[in-house]
Amino acid sequence: MVSLKQWQQSRDELANMGVKLPAFDVDATREAGLKQPRWIHFGGGNLYRAFHAEIAQDVMDAGELDRGLVVVETFSPFTIDEVYAPYDQNILQVIMHEDGTLDERVLASTAASFFCNPKRPEHYEQVKTYFESDELQLATFTITEKGYALKNAAGEFFGYVADEIANGPAAAASTMGIIAALLLARYNAGAAPIALVSTDNFSQNGRRFRDAVLTVVEGWLKAGHVEQGFVDYVSDEARVSFPWSMIDRITPNPAEDVAKTLADEGWSDLPLIPNGPVNFAGFANTEQVHYLVVEDSFPNGRPALEKGGVILTDRETVDKADTMKVTTCLNPLHTGLAVYGCLLSYTKIADEMRDPELVALVKRLGYGEGMPVVVDPKVIDPKQFIDVLVEHRLPNPSLPDAPQRIAQDTSQKLPIRYGHTINAYLSAGKSMDSLVCIPLVIAGWLRYLEAKTDFGEDFTPSPDPMLEELQGKLAAGGIELCVTDTVAIHNAVRPILSNKEIFDCDLYEAGLGERVEAMFAELNEGPGAVRATLKKYLTA
Repeated sequence: MVSLKQWQQSRDELANMGVKLPAFDVDATREAGLKQPRWIHFGGGNLYRAFHAEIAQDVMDAGELDRGLVVVETFSPFTIDEVYAPYDQNILQVIMHEDGTLDERVLASTAASFFCNPKRPEHYEQVKTYFESDELQLATFTITEKGYALKNAAGEFFGYVADEIANGPAAAASTMGIIAALLLARYNAGAAPIALVSTDNFSQNGRRFRDAVLTVVEGWLKAGHVEQGFVDYVSDEARVSFPWSMIDRITPNPAEDVAKTLADEGWSDLPLIPNGPVNFAGFANTEQVHYLVVEDSFPNGRPALEKGGVILTDRETVDKADTMKVTTCLNPLHTGLAVYGCLLSYTKIADEMRDPELVALVKRLGYGEGMPVVVDPKVIDPKQFIDVLVEHRLPNPSLPDAPQRIAQDTSQKLPIRYGHTINAYLSAGKSMDSLVCIPLVIAGWLRYLEAKTDFGEDFTPSPDPMLEELQGKLAAGGIELCVTDTVAIHNAVRPILSNKEIFDCDLYEAGLGERVEAMFAELNEGPGAVRATLKKYLTA
């Protein structure tokens, strides 16, 4: 038997098993990173564990980074306490190939992990000390879209955000507030430059990140908690940069069958670790295909990230690559599969890709409706990207990805995944008549909010910060399964479909509101109506 925690004691055995091992001095690299990292990562979830940790290890294996990464969480200490500490920060990366084979690699690039929150003062102060050092060059982030949100759908600050702005840095509670407080510590220690790199899955992530941090910082200035010089520091991208990025790697929750296979191979300590709807484990399973395109804006220098496969370029190219992927070539397709997968009781994305209507849905979303407004970024070919996605990645039976996972936080994803394309059509003067699948997915999402499958069975919608509010609007309007009255539907859904916070446009002004209403009425006719509606619009 071999142990991930103590893998160094089993090097020969692991090598004989075909497990790829680190090529650098792990102990020395970790010791140096624990003392003072050059790179800190916020958000130690499965994407970091399967991707960023691999990039860092590739750079270390190439001899271009001699300090381990420090991983931090700001919202919950769960992964720090239950996933990192028990394995001495080690990760087993598992690449899942279409033919069912698994490639395994020990990732030892993480030096330490901390819960960076005032609720755990000793961890918070340690990370603050790291930020005070000019040797820290960058921080990367995978905190999901909602991690950058400061306001609700009505445009009002969440209560805890309003409190932290009013009460100052000592009361930091949101992730953006904590980042602002860490930057204040850095400013007070000499104002060394730094790059804060969002690698979360939405368009112009660096811009949104910068805007959110500055909202907190400027709020503190107005409340008298900080000086103008601090605001000037954070505002100056020559000192505090917020590079834009595009990231893509499907990283599902660790799978039971992978855990079983690893146990059968002789791994002794890799069971699943449940945490609500999300599983963790000492291993992270993922696909072979991956992309990370980052704006090369690092005012304090950076490791040789290109040695880890990162494409470094200018902001315009990043924006084109990200827009291509997030608004056209992957994310909208994923959300379509998520919504209809839940309604049709699927539990695996790969199974959905054997459903002719759902395959037709994603192909038309990508090739037919998104591609006409895509700008080719040149570093990645859009058509080839979709080809690989629909022919190999989504149908990969080894990837245990679930529509329920993708359906999380859908309300936060709609403005990027669909609103952007709608606005692009409007800007280009293109007719909305050619858009069928985009309104069909939005109508499907309204039907999803009823929490009834197409078979009339109850299901639990995935977590979403607006779920209760949105379901309340439908319920208040008397909308439930089998209600098709057009007046009732219009009155209930108009506040949703006209909300620019949700869609980045008013769907009625865009000429799509009434079409979504009509499709929703068809989907809502009763059991079997979802399948019938899909057939109506997608069967050639």
